[in-house]
This record gives sequence, structure tokens and C-alpha cells, in this order.
Amino acid sequence: MRTCKNCKSKFEPVRSNQIVCSPLCAYDYSKKQKVKQWNKEKKERKEKLKTRSEHLNELQVIFNAFIRERDKNQPCISCGKPLKGKFDAGHYKSVGSYPELRFDENNVHGQCVHCNQHKGGAIHEYRKGLIERVGLHVVEWLELNHDPKKYTIEEIKELKERYKQKTKEL
Repeated sequence: MRTCKNCKSKFEPVRSNQIVCSPLCAYDYSKKQKVKQWNKEKKERKEKLKTRSEHLNELQVIFNAFIRERDKNQPCISCGKPLKGKFDAGHYKSVGSYPELRFDENNVHGQCVHCNQHKGGAIHEYRKGLIERVGLHVVEWLELNHDPKKYTIEEIKELKERYKQKTKEL
């Protein structure tokens, strides 16, 4: 006895390679396989059509999730209050002004919504918390001028995979 790939009922196969119980199930199963194949092709096509900007936005979401997971048991980098519920992955040096530091783990830390969004990042307090967390030499390095970094789509894809993996490992 075999189990039909379509309706999951038990049946006695007539041929050795038979995987469905009836012609109706064969038709339905074939239709489902075509839909699966089309969805797979559609997903691949969409991926190929993504712009660099769309890849960067996806990477930002993945990177921020990593920062939130990494810092979930830390206090807010600015005010020192426990991070409960929703909190942001706040940048010390902003993404707009310092895009080369956008994905630098030393530049991004868990920050409460109030400090990040309502106090403009609370930069002075952020700097004090950052010195305690990573050291003065790292903060001074972040404050230097850095060469601009323009990520290629391939580099962005590699970073997405790296930060997905790092998040799983936490």
C-alpha cells in the first residue's frame, strides 16, 4: 500500500512508479506541481529584478534584527534604562551622514525608542555609553573620517547571509 501524493489516502498501485491513486488526483497533483514551479520561478525573477537600494533595505532589516538580538539583555546605550518590548538599533554616526559605518557593529547599539526617535539619538549620552561599552579608542575611530563605501549587490547578499547566520548563533 502507498499513500497518494495528492489526497493522502492509501491505495494499491497498478504500476511501480505510480504516486497518485486516480486520474483525478494525477490531474490535481500535476496542477499543484506547476503552481509550485511557477512560484519558484517568480521568486527567482523578482530576486534578479531587485535594485541595489532594495537589497540595502533588506540588509538593514536583517542587520537591525541582529543588533536587537545581540543587545536584548543590555540597557539602552544612551539612558541606561532596561530595553523592554520594542527598541531600536540606534546608530551613533547616522546612516545619512556616514553610510560607510551603516553596518559597523560598533556604530550600532540597542537604544530605547524615546532616546533614538524623540531625543534625536541622544548623541552625548550615546557617546558616554559607547565609551563604557566598546572603549574610547573605538569611539575615536568612529569619529574619524572614513573612506566612502559603496557596497555591490554581491557584497550586500553576502552581508545578508552573514547577519542571518550571526543572528541564529545568538
